[in-house]
Amino acid sequence: MSLILPMTAFALAASISPGPVNLVCLSSGTRYPLARGLIFVTGATLGFIVLFVAIGLGLYSVLAVVPAFNTLLRWAGILFLLYLSVQLFRDDGQLPDGQNSNAPGFMTGAIMQWLNPKAWLASASGIAAYTSGNDLQQILFFAALYLPVCWLSLACWVYAGAFLRRYVHRPAVLVTINRVLALLLVASCVYLLIE
Repeated sequence: MSLILPMTAFALAASISPGPVNLVCLSSGTRYPLARGLIFVTGATLGFIVLFVAIGLGLYSVLAVVPAFNTLLRWAGILFLLYLSVQLFRDDGQLPDGQNSNAPGFMTGAIMQWLNPKAWLASASGIAAYTSGNDLQQILFFAALYLPVCWLSLACWVYAGAFLRRYVHRPAVLVTINRVLALLLVASCVYLLIE
């Protein structure tokens, strides 16, 4: 198992680097109680792990055989990211009291990974680099390494948002943060369109 360190390093680089899910984690940390953000993180992590295993078992080859599926996936991801961008941009900057039903939850996190091209690319490239074909044991081993790394990486973004929240007492500052995050999500959509 000499691949443990390289697999873990790959999982860390792929999970902690900025992307749409990370931006939603950061925003969630600034807006909602920490527990709500961690529910989103758990959904995103488990959604990613299921996607990772599915791609390892051959789902990615479906994209090569059915190109329309790839186009459908790309447009669904773009539409979902644009929806989240609009929600962030329209936010009034008022911090909610207690639990808020508008916070992104478990299912939002799980679905977002399936619509996230970064997650597909990280899965496909990681599996290609560190496993041999569709060896279920290797894929499950890699997924078991990925699980805590992904969860902790995404949780770091929520904690960073919670840290910012302690210093954000004026709604205008939070509106600015949310609008910058919304524009970054739109930028990721533009990148998906020109890719």
